Amino acid sequence: MVLPDVAVSAPGKVLLAGGYLVLDRQYSGLVFALDARIHVHAKSLHTSGAELSEITVRSPQFQDAEWRYGYHLTEHDGGVAVTQLKGSSTSTLSPNIFIETALGYSLTYISAISDANIEPSSLTVLADKSYYSQSSSTPASDLHPPRFINFQTTLSKAHKTGLGSSAALVTAFIASVLAHYLPSSIFSPHTHASQNILHNLAQAAHCAAQGKVGSGFDVAAATYGSCVYTRFSPALLDGLGENGSAGFSERLKNLVHGEWDVQVLKQGVAVPRGLRLVMCDVDCGSQTVGMVKKVLAWRRDSPQEAKELWDELQTENDTLRAILSQLAIQEKATVGGLTEIEHWKALMEVLASIRKLIRKMSALSNVPIEPQSQTALLDACSTVPGVAGGVVPGAGGYDAVALLVADNEDVLKGLRGLLEDWEVSVDGTRDGENSGGVRVLDVREEMEGIRGEDADAAAYSGWIL
Repeated sequence: MVLPDVAVSAPGKVLLAGGYLVLDRQYSGLVFALDARIHVHAKSLHTSGAELSEITVRSPQFQDAEWRYGYHLTEHDGGVAVTQLKGSSTSTLSPNIFIETALGYSLTYISAISDANIEPSSLTVLADKSYYSQSSSTPASDLHPPRFINFQTTLSKAHKTGLGSSAALVTAFIASVLAHYLPSSIFSPHTHASQNILHNLAQAAHCAAQGKVGSGFDVAAATYGSCVYTRFSPALLDGLGENGSAGFSERLKNLVHGEWDVQVLKQGVAVPRGLRLVMCDVDCGSQTVGMVKKVLAWRRDSPQEAKELWDELQTENDTLRAILSQLAIQEKATVGGLTEIEHWKALMEVLASIRKLIRKMSALSNVPIEPQSQTALLDACSTVPGVAGGVVPGAGGYDAVALLVADNEDVLKGLRGLLEDWEVSVDGTRDGENSGGVRVLDVREEMEGIRGEDADAAAYSGWIL
């Protein structure tokens, strides 16, 4: 049986509203998918007649980014175990926990639901250039730059822009493996039933790779696209165990096919015509995990204070979504019309209110969710004509800022001019290792999540072996 070549892509994300709140099922987050995507191309690996159980994964935009895995079915219904193989006698093993975990979970699920023959295959991972900061990439100089560029660095040294690369990678990777080995009647990224399977499997694999159970909004956006997200109960993953442990295959299948209490609402989530989301990359970054722990410690120590503040934030976040939805319904097609209606002023006010509450949480928890340098950056951006305002999205810190602006090239030109010599510093010094420039990313919102791609698309030419 000849297995098909397949290509699948998953979007990045921005949690525009609901940072920290999305960790609690009593609250929700407004998350937008982004048109920056991670693609995974899967094809059969020709072995010249040799009997091999090997899957090769390449990320050719980076130096020395190739992983070879052996795989075998374990005893006692433990699933499919994968083992990284050494590339050559002189190479060193550089593990990629996200790829290795996603592969093991995917193959285990396939073996649990079908008798599909898992033949050798080759998978290629390609990332849109907006996932990595300018300092770690080589921009194209022609008028029509390619979708994928060579980042001229190793993966470990590349500077991420905080668009959710690990979640998009795991989601796209699992989807490509399932679509390659399973018939479309069992799995297709275009059907809602398959997307539910993908979501549950990707959440489990991503949590295992991270070593913790996160909120999962990034995997939800990678799967379903822009949505209002209410997290699943972490207890769903209790008792799953590790891949290879006795009974893991059956437990994983039951988990993936089971009922999850996650809520993903797409109705009423929109960015109206004449408005767009803009991401500005700040090339110095934050330690998000440490920030989350400190905020949760403050919430635990001051529960009433935290509840009042989080309730206020939820109200403002709901107002933001309602205003965007109302603007979309009105369908104001021109920038001039958009800025003249009453909702434009309301949009500016609610973004300012959200920022005020985030700064209050920063002060109460002693965590730099919106640090002073980001306050100065957002304040300056908000003075550019056509910018309604913005926030430090997600967990905040120094990674990026997100803006809502009139969808007009003059506005983007004004922002680029403002940021040309702008510098953000973590420690207050300039030109140090803890400082970095700011640039407008070539990325915007989109509604769609996981997507099947043309495996023979010209964009993949030269990247697929």
